[in-house]
Parts: sequence; C-alpha cells; structure tokens
Amino acid sequence: MHCNLLRDPDFFRFLWCLDREFANNTRENGCPCGGRLHAGNYFRNPRGGPEGMPKECCIRLSFCCGREGCRKRLTPPSVRFLGPKVYLLPVIFLAAAMRQGPSPRSMRELAVLFGADRRTIARWQVLWQEHFPQTRFWKVERARLPHPNEATLLPQALVLAFFTNPDAPRDDWERLLRFLAPITTAGGMMITIK
Repeated sequence: MHCNLLRDPDFFRFLWCLDREFANNTRENGCPCGGRLHAGNYFRNPRGGPEGMPKECCIRLSFCCGREGCRKRLTPPSVRFLGPKVYLLPVIFLAAAMRQGPSPRSMRELAVLFGADRRTIARWQVLWQEHFPQTRFWKVERARLPHPNEATLLPQALVLAFFTNPDAPRDDWERLLRFLAPITTAGGMMITIK
C-alpha cells in the first residue's frame, strides 16, 4: 500500500509543495473581513517522518489578518498535518488502514514501522472508524466514493477508493490527501450530531 513512499524525504518535499499551493489559495482569498493576510507560519516537530526530512517540511503554513480589530488566524488545509496531532497525516492514515486491512498487520510491526505505540495506533483506528464518519465533511463527501456502501469500513474504504494505480503511488497519495485536506483545519473534524 505504498508504505515505502513514507520513508522518502522527497515525498515530503512534494507534500510541502502541495501545502504551499493551499497556502497561496488562502492568501489570495484573503481574510473574510477584507484584511490583508500576513505570514504566521510556525514550526512543528512531527513524528513518523523519514530520516533526513527537510526542515521546511516541519513548518505549518498559516496566516494572520493584518487588519486592526480582526487579527484572525487563518490556517490553510494541509496534506501533511492533521490539526494538532503530532504524527504526520499520511502516517496516521496508513497505520490505521494497515491495522484494519484484509490481512491486518500486528501492532508490534506497525509500532516499529511508524514509531507509534499500540495505544496510539488504536486511537488512530478509533479516529477513522468512529469519529471521522460523524463529521460533516464525511457525511457530504462519502458520496464521491465509487462504492459508498463500503464507507462503513473506514479507513479501508478510502484505500480501495484512492489507491488504484500501483505504478503511480505518489498520484494515489496526492488524490487521497487532497480529498482529506479539508479535515486538517480548525473545525474540520468537528462531529455533527444527527
């Protein structure tokens, strides 16, 4: 399932470029108050990345409104970070999917592979299987899946939907992470009550 790509620093440079694209779009749209946005980037110390991951890949792109009285922070979507979580989004997704898949990997193997203990991986499974399906984002976007009835099998349903080309793993990851990007901002994982 393209696991080796998560050990490649160049892959995270590629994700950095995608995040810059989201940041440029956010800056162009400006603040809802009409104020000008100024860079308010901050350093993250993410876990689960490859050895030698470039420093710029640890920067969370963000903006602050320059208008007096507003000063609102606007953080664009990301394909690298899932809100305040310390592990990288691709790692959080992949570990939960590998634990659930048709031949689930053992917690010990996943812990070695991603550097996360079994309790953390178990929380990631809860995130994808219980919390994510209750979000407004998922309730709207699940219709985009080719087999919406498989949506109860998260995150495996997303693997089946997005990992379709074994010869182009970067393309598969890009499609999946762009799809998930809206949940990476404040309120993106907000659960909606029925």
